[in-house]
Amino acid sequence: MELFYAYEVSGGMCLLDAEESGHCVRVLRHRNGDEIDVIDGLGTLYHCALTDDSPKGASARVLSCVPGFGGHPYRLTLGCCPTKNNDRFEWFVEKATEVGVDRIVPLIGDRSERRVYKTERAGRIALSATKQSLKARIPEISEPVSVKDFLRMADVDSIMPGMAPTQVGGNAVMSGGTTVMPGSDRASLRLIAYCFEDESIPRRSIKEVLEAFDGTDVTVLIGPEGDFSHEEARLALAQGYIPVHLGSSRLRTETAAVIAATAVYFRYL
Repeated sequence: MELFYAYEVSGGMCLLDAEESGHCVRVLRHRNGDEIDVIDGLGTLYHCALTDDSPKGASARVLSCVPGFGGHPYRLTLGCCPTKNNDRFEWFVEKATEVGVDRIVPLIGDRSERRVYKTERAGRIALSATKQSLKARIPEISEPVSVKDFLRMADVDSIMPGMAPTQVGGNAVMSGGTTVMPGSDRASLRLIAYCFEDESIPRRSIKEVLEAFDGTDVTVLIGPEGDFSHEEARLALAQGYIPVHLGSSRLRTETAAVIAATAVYFRYL
């Protein structure tokens, strides 16, 4: 099954850009009348008939559509610090997209070796991986943000399985062993994979925490090669993040991020 990406879908028509059109017409030799499958990047697959086989701007008429094509029953945000070797971070973007992720946030930590990251190429990699893995929704690649700013911008509603209620204006309540903040549309779970040197701060297996969680909204933070700083870790804990480990092996940043995505994937399989 070959998928093409339409940069615009309107009036029952799907419009392809020059790159997608060239691949469709020049490489695969599709012509007017041929039936093709097109995604909109937002979750819908369109089965279409090609009406304009221009290699610079093809268009196709929608015959039918499949909402939620290739989707998954959870929402995963992965905040990960870009690696010194940019190829490794791009490998993570590709593999996490194949597994299933909704938002990737490049984080700049106190100990990050790479402090500037451009997202344009990552977006192209995510698009390619989305099509290759037969999905219709392209993960959002956010603009880089510091770890501390990302933590401070996070919503206050959180869920912490097995932990005491977090007080936010005295409104925390308990429900089924989880902490739910009133007013939140859905339960959210926040995890930080951090090699805590302080043994008084227990880390739990990501598998254990995910299995105890009955919601669908998950955020996981992965630090840089030098790990999160103590200040970043303390801020994360204050914001309701649960410290987790990914097993006994010492993993590279990009490997840890893919393992985290895979753990969430299997939790909802």
